[in-house]
Amino acid sequence: MKRIVLTGGGTAGHVTPNMALVPSLKEAGYDIQYIGSYNGIEKRLIEEMGIPYHGISSGKLRRYFDPKNFSDPFKVMKGYLEASHMIRKLKPDIVFSKGGFVSVPVVLAASHKHIPVIIHESDMTPGLANKIAMRGATKICCNFPETVKLLPADKAVLTGTPIRRELLNGSRDAGFAFTGLSDDKPILLMMGGSTGSRAVNAGLRSALPQLLKEFHVIHLCGKGNLDSTLAQPGYIQYEYISDELKDLFAISDIVLSRAGANAICELLALKKPNILVPLPAAVSRGDQILNANSFKKQGFSYVLEEEKLNADTLMAAVHEVYNNRDSYKKAMVTSNQSNGVDIVIKLIKELS
Repeated sequence: MKRIVLTGGGTAGHVTPNMALVPSLKEAGYDIQYIGSYNGIEKRLIEEMGIPYHGISSGKLRRYFDPKNFSDPFKVMKGYLEASHMIRKLKPDIVFSKGGFVSVPVVLAASHKHIPVIIHESDMTPGLANKIAMRGATKICCNFPETVKLLPADKAVLTGTPIRRELLNGSRDAGFAFTGLSDDKPILLMMGGSTGSRAVNAGLRSALPQLLKEFHVIHLCGKGNLDSTLAQPGYIQYEYISDELKDLFAISDIVLSRAGANAICELLALKKPNILVPLPAAVSRGDQILNANSFKKQGFSYVLEEEKLNADTLMAAVHEVYNNRDSYKKAMVTSNQSNGVDIVIKLIKELS
């Protein structure tokens, strides 16, 4: 039996594509092991799937000044030593990395042992972790045709994002039963990522008095962001949803989301009309802006800049997307960007 090590973590977006590969890897007969950080979100998500999990030290490499810049390099070095030990112990035939800084020492340790490594870059432009990891990669998967031009020609493969199989099989009955909502109004689902988004949370909540006249609202607000003072009929809050997310998608008519690549690729696969509020360039490297504008250009999404987000602009965006939802769906249906699971699995089989 061949063995694969999956790695990636820090946010759900660095884990869910790995989770999407698990059923097909099992069907192909692979023994699956996971290397992540000691206590990152990936630990709980992977252990809940019954996959053996191995924690290593993880430090973040930053482009800006932060006091942790003095301590994190030591965490990275410790992580590399621990990853090297795990690679020697597990003896995988191949490593697949979804990114995040915990993945860098794993990729470099595997490469040092001449083990084939596939990494996946979700965004249009590679992040710092994957830029470092690229030197140890055998192949680099990506989501956007524009990204191929930015990668080494002999390594780049356009695959799309692996989408969890279960997300495509949600149940409306289960969704209504779980939330307690009814189908007397259309439903807006807001997703701010696993850690939430303070700005988008605030924008949505400021519009609640207007929104709830026309829509039910499901709000995935992120850890620690529940607000019990806002409890009212038609407004449901959750910190984070995993197993039931497929059913929430099934009952949702439109989606409000950040523009992380994995999230928007899931919306594309599900053909969900959406409003994207990308992270502004002032607090990011601008990848979400590029992702969002690409989807806007292709007719998949409405883009609302965070700086312009308020109750009135959000209501205008909601009305535009809901009233023209069929046009958004048509654009997504005719897209040739597909679920990346089959292509990635084929690549894994060829290299392992």
